[in-house]
Amino acid sequence: MKTIKAAVVRQPGGPFQIEELVQDEPHFDEVRVRIVATGMCHTDMVARDQLYQVPLPIVLGHEGSGVVEQIGSNVKKVAVGDHVVLTYMWCGHCKPCLNGDLTYCEHFYALNFNGAREDGSIATYGTGDTQEPIHDHFFGQSSFGTFALVHERNVIKVPSDAPLELLGPLGCGIQTGAGAVMNALKVNPGSSFAAFGGGAVGLSAVMAARAAGATTIISADVVPSRLALAMELGATHTINSRETDPVEAVRKITGGGADFTLESSGRPAVLRQAIDALAIRGTCGIVGAPALGTEASFDVNGVMTTGKRIIGIIEGDSKPDLFIPALVELYQQGKFPFDKLVKFYSLDQINQAAEDSEKGITIKPIIRLE
Repeated sequence: MKTIKAAVVRQPGGPFQIEELVQDEPHFDEVRVRIVATGMCHTDMVARDQLYQVPLPIVLGHEGSGVVEQIGSNVKKVAVGDHVVLTYMWCGHCKPCLNGDLTYCEHFYALNFNGAREDGSIATYGTGDTQEPIHDHFFGQSSFGTFALVHERNVIKVPSDAPLELLGPLGCGIQTGAGAVMNALKVNPGSSFAAFGGGAVGLSAVMAARAAGATTIISADVVPSRLALAMELGATHTINSRETDPVEAVRKITGGGADFTLESSGRPAVLRQAIDALAIRGTCGIVGAPALGTEASFDVNGVMTTGKRIIGIIEGDSKPDLFIPALVELYQQGKFPFDKLVKFYSLDQINQAAEDSEKGITIKPIIRLE
């Protein structure tokens, strides 16, 4: 058993409590990673607040980066000492996985939100006499701790010369925004793109749209500082949705509507705006995560008669073993400066990081574990 320190959520809404725990040895197909840093994502708060139900108590965290410390007997993908980013979990044997549609794995919810391995076992316990079970394997990792046990499948090797403490968010939030643009929407050179929501996902989408060659890139949000940053990251226009009707503004800027839009706020009213702002034959991608069961509306004839498309996107339709290293390379070439979104916090500051994120003070908090 390995002694670790981790942030535990014990009740709906938190707080995160820093505790000493013990962790099992790796199974034959698992990797123990010494966590260097972990990004904090909106989904961590969604799980903490039980909008997506997870079992409690649990260690959250799903944007980890670190160094491989130990590997199971069958692991071939990585070796001790490798620098890695941890990403979402998929089963590898259902029909979508066999088709290469990893983010639409039939068991995606269970593997990422059930707080256990695929076989239902856990690996983390309290240090008291009872060795209280603590749910783990959130997104296959539970990386708000000094060490994480991860399946070989969702460990992604990255170059050792890249800044490891910065890379964790590539495993989820940054991957979601960039992948939505590059993999799912397939934004093409010369096209117009509008991001509704200027958080980490929306701003990652702005950077990706610029890298993909879009020539009209619009960021819509209500926080002036985020809109200013969007211009630094590649937006050609910004819209303060609190002051201006974003649908009318997008139509005016683009001369009729955007070829592509992305909704990342998780608000049904904003999704309607993203759909209404589309050009004829335009496509709207949905990545915002509201509470389960949330419904939204749109003008059926307005979609049907203009040939608009509305698509759901999970994790940017990413194949992480290919996409995460590609994002690292784009960053190293200066074409994807996601470091401008980041502010670092210590593990003891994790509740402050969550509060700053929810208030819009920090776009992408990263919790340093060492």
